[in-house]
Amino acid sequence: MRAFVTRDLPAPALDRIRNVAEVDVWPEPGPPPAAALRERVRDADGLLCLLTDLVDEALLACAPRLRVVSQMAVGVDNIDLAACARRGIVVGNTPGVLTETTADLAFALLMAAARRLGEAERLLRSGGWGSWSPLFLAGSDIHHATLGIVGMGRIGFEMARRARGFEMRILYTSPRPCPDAERDVHARRVTLNELLQESDFVSLHCPLTPATRGLIGAHELAAMKPTAVLVNAARGAVVDQRALFEALRDRRIAAAGLDVYESEPLPMDDPLLTLGNVVLAPHIGSASVATRIRMAMIAADNLVAGLQGRPLQYAVAMP
Repeated sequence: MRAFVTRDLPAPALDRIRNVAEVDVWPEPGPPPAAALRERVRDADGLLCLLTDLVDEALLACAPRLRVVSQMAVGVDNIDLAACARRGIVVGNTPGVLTETTADLAFALLMAAARRLGEAERLLRSGGWGSWSPLFLAGSDIHHATLGIVGMGRIGFEMARRARGFEMRILYTSPRPCPDAERDVHARRVTLNELLQESDFVSLHCPLTPATRGLIGAHELAAMKPTAVLVNAARGAVVDQRALFEALRDRRIAAAGLDVYESEPLPMDDPLLTLGNVVLAPHIGSASVATRIRMAMIAADNLVAGLQGRPLQYAVAMP
């Protein structure tokens, strides 16, 4: 059997795959170009991929032997699940393991944006720290503020747990009630519009689906407080990025902390890069050493199970 892995993984994960298959690893730090990906999966029985690898009908048509796609991520919006189902290809992901690490990063973005840490560091490094004044780089308090969570899944719940340490009031919107959040962190379920109007901080933790694509646009941003901060560690396309730029530029909201973007990597000519009131991170929500190793091992186990015809530990529900 043959497997193609689209990035170099920790050695224990690759060794696990090599026990059952011949492994071809993409040698570059970035994702394989589409043409290279098609060529490398042509004779592959299994594919271990990342969010940046598009697994669509065109790719699957080039891979007649493919029986399993193992994604080293929770989200699978880069994978055409319906096309995989039609071809009998099972799909796995890595849920749960990155929950707390991603919530840590989201809360770090919230704090950095609220307290203007990006602006402060850039000012200091440029030699701009001169005289002091009472409102010099004054930001927003986090303690006792209202946090609105859009999507009370695993990561949203962990975000709420962190917020309780700051005695924040927690609102949430979600397709279904979350009794655990309501009981454990006293969260209150509200409509999206109510959440936007009342929250000092809005943190996005919903998956990217047809219903959530562009969920936060010009209308929603206009409903937020002018002092509010938006945090997005979910998927870039949940937010209309142009509308967000305009809201930040015109100070219709105070700030944003972003780890995800409509196009990744973020183009160097993107207007967000011209703003001081946004903290930008390069999609590093799960980037702790321990979490990335665990993700790689789960992805490897899913791939091996699929190659051997066994049930995957974490299989994605197919349409």
